[in-house]
Amino acid sequence: MALNSSLVRFISAPIAPSRRPLFVRASASSSAVPRARFSARSSESTTVQQLQRPLAEYMSLPASQYSVLDAERIERVDDNTFRCYVYRFKFFAFEVCPVLVVRVDEEPYGCCIRLLSCRLEGSPIVVAQNEKFSASMVNRISCNKRLSSNSSSQQLTTDTTIEVIIEIPFAFRAIPVGAIESAGTQVLEQLLRLMLPRFLRQLEKDYQAWASGDTSRQPLGTGKI
Repeated sequence: MALNSSLVRFISAPIAPSRRPLFVRASASSSAVPRARFSARSSESTTVQQLQRPLAEYMSLPASQYSVLDAERIERVDDNTFRCYVYRFKFFAFEVCPVLVVRVDEEPYGCCIRLLSCRLEGSPIVVAQNEKFSASMVNRISCNKRLSSNSSSQQLTTDTTIEVIIEIPFAFRAIPVGAIESAGTQVLEQLLRLMLPRFLRQLEKDYQAWASGDTSRQPLGTGKI
């Protein structure tokens, strides 16, 4: 199947009621330490003009054939698992670069990208948080199963949910928790607003290259995309 971030290629989709996201937990710490929870959820769709090879066929490709995942750099761990160096962004005065390990699972009419682990690079105070936070992310990508493969167009949808829980560093404890959570959630929401439309554009572009028989497509994990 084919993949975005990136994101979080972000990389994020509503979680089915029977399927809970995979959480990556840091080591336990004192319950007296204040924590902040950031969460964001977004969905984007685009209409894709189908070529001679149908979109549904492209969406059923194995993860090893993907050529889209939005990140500065992608490294292959195995056929279905990738390490993604996400673009850097600012949180308050600090620079943050998430490094994600994600697994891509094939699903009917699409795929699901799940976060397996996350570490932070950037400013020293940011790196110091690596043992003090947990994160989850689920990104489902699908085409409209109700449309025939003979239709002239198809709809691609990406749905993403991200949640981060972090211990509040001592330097920030004078700030109300609500203000920190609001700022963190706004950062995640902004990332999704920027990444999901770009992810869909990349996905459509790769489908067009695949459908036209372009042999220059570069599988994930074989270099910078």
